[in-house]
Amino acid sequence: MAKKDKVYMPSGSGGLMRYGEEGKTLIKLKPKHVTYVVAAVVGFELVLKFFF
Repeated sequence: MAKKDKVYMPSGSGGLMRYGEEGKTLIKLKPKHVTYVVAAVVGFELVLKFFF
């Protein structure tokens, strides 16, 4: 019976694997819009804190 030695070779990708980078997103937001929403929430909280 032949001896079964398994040799595992390293992958040639250098540890950079891609798992579905082109997936579909439900909501696409630009960073500018996220900044505006955060600024609006902070402004609303400041108004509530100082006037009520």
